[in-house]
Amino acid sequence: MKSLTCKCTYVLCICLCLQVFKEYFKELEEESIRDNFVTVYELMDEVMDFGFPQTTDSKILQEYITQQGHKLEVGAPRPPATVTNAVSWRSEGIKYRKNEVFMDVIESVNLLVSANGSVLRSEIVGSIKLKVVLSGMPELRLGLNDKVLFEITGREKSKTVELEDVKFHQCVRLSRFENDRTISFIPPDGESELMSYRLNTTVKPLIWIESVIEKFSHSRVEIKVKARSQFKSRSTANNVSILVPVPSDADSPKFKTSTGSAKWVPEKNVVQWNIKSFPGGKEYVMRAHFGLPSVESDELEAKRPITVNFEIPYFTVSGIQVRYLKIIEKSGYQALPWVRYITQSGGENIMH
Repeated sequence: MKSLTCKCTYVLCICLCLQVFKEYFKELEEESIRDNFVTVYELMDEVMDFGFPQTTDSKILQEYITQQGHKLEVGAPRPPATVTNAVSWRSEGIKYRKNEVFMDVIESVNLLVSANGSVLRSEIVGSIKLKVVLSGMPELRLGLNDKVLFEITGREKSKTVELEDVKFHQCVRLSRFENDRTISFIPPDGESELMSYRLNTTVKPLIWIESVIEKFSHSRVEIKVKARSQFKSRSTANNVSILVPVPSDADSPKFKTSTGSAKWVPEKNVVQWNIKSFPGGKEYVMRAHFGLPSVESDELEAKRPITVNFEIPYFTVSGIQVRYLKIIEKSGYQALPWVRYITQSGGENIMH
């Protein structure tokens, strides 16, 4: 058992060190380690203590170990206060003229849909990201329309979400969340990911695709693709990219679209249909015409899925909502919280 514990600690130490190195050097390669040997040595000295990981937050480490591996202070190095504080992820004495918190609730939808419209696989992966511009040591309290919280407090179940596989940043007080589902924390300065979650729930494709392939005497093929947005008209999908597979031996492409633009990507054997703005409740059509060699190809029969990528601002599929974001600081300054919702496609794959 002792041997197993040592191995687990060893693996954890390696993973933490690699993560810190990537923050410093961006690309972690043999050459970058060799060129930054002094910095690597200093980082190892600060991160590890008797073989156990200690300070692993790159923002804190960068306070006294620069990118070039030279220490900021002349003389004997002293660890910053954050290393010895209970709050190791935030420095003391931070001051801003204007205090604000920006919160992004980002959800990625992963779908696999059969040709007849049946959802074969459906998953929503979400994260809440922060950009904190706050002075001092503020405490933040975040309230969500969490189903478990509403059940504990006996509130009406109007519109709630059941979060699964919730993972928090180390700043969140886990004991309080486990007791009463309150998300309370002293945030890191700058940008960070507060939490991530997953929902196994069936959702319909936000952009539904229908395609028809016509083959003419083995010499040419015509593909008609119809795209229909299945969300409310007040929302708009931006930067929509629809990838339609075509035979690898196709050539001489010609396109006609009711909106957006289409192009052939021969290295991927796809037609890429780009639509900059796709409002809800709309339908568009794209036609692609290709020449084929005289020898018949079986690739048209291959059922490669059509892939759809997009981003919808101010919208979440799960229905998660930030009910409140309170900022508490002993000096009592005024601070503005800003919340934004974004839905992204993790890849809607539709068989055709």
